[in-house]
Amino acid sequence: MANEVLHKIKAWLFPNVLTDNPNDFTARVSSEKSLDVSQISQSAITRGGAPTTQVAMEQNVNLFLKEMAYLLSDGYSVNTGYFTASAQIQGVFDSEMEKFNADKHSLLFQFTQGYELRKSLAAIEVDILGVSSSSLFVVQVTDVKTGSVNDTLTPGRNLRISGYKVKVVGSGPNVGVFFLNLGVGELIAVDPTDLVINKPSELLVVIPPTLAAGQYKLQVGTQFSGNSASPLKEVRTTIFEKVLTV
Repeated sequence: MANEVLHKIKAWLFPNVLTDNPNDFTARVSSEKSLDVSQISQSAITRGGAPTTQVAMEQNVNLFLKEMAYLLSDGYSVNTGYFTASAQIQGVFDSEMEKFNADKHSLLFQFTQGYELRKSLAAIEVDILGVSSSSLFVVQVTDVKTGSVNDTLTPGRNLRISGYKVKVVGSGPNVGVFFLNLGVGELIAVDPTDLVINKPSELLVVIPPTLAAGQYKLQVGTQFSGNSASPLKEVRTTIFEKVLTV
């Protein structure tokens, strides 16, 4: 018996810059918008009929998340049914006597989908909309020090950016690689001299060492057209959809 379709996700096809095959594509979900705790709480009331108020639910969810973060920081693992989470240490220890060294090792929280969330996949229909006409996008970023993908930033160390037509070409205030601080709205530019690799499908930059703790989004602006001899007249900008954390 086929599973009942309860949801639909739309997706566009993009050239796959992570393989050597010039004819394959990857699908990227066309996200409606990013929802915060307040908006999800409101939906639970208005759509789901939750027997509480938006303010009360939002407060309780924030209290839960705060306590979860506290317990994770003490080394507990968490299993909510919808996701699991735990602290992980990355890096190599060269002897049994070696201690944790923040310059060599890294500590991060790892989240993985749980059973309840996996069950919902069977009720989702995927609608491929075709090949996107977008000419500039970022596929993924890798923090070279920690090896984390689409997650953490280590100030003063390298960030590898994989994408399509991301080569930085042109001049002006909107050209380059930037980090948008989501907390204060400040846009921090990568020094042009810290652009180590500058290719159509790959950038390697030094993350600004002054980047404060917080959440960021990556922004790339360029006049690259695919033909270095004929740059675009106007700057094209893309903002990576994932939130990155220092």
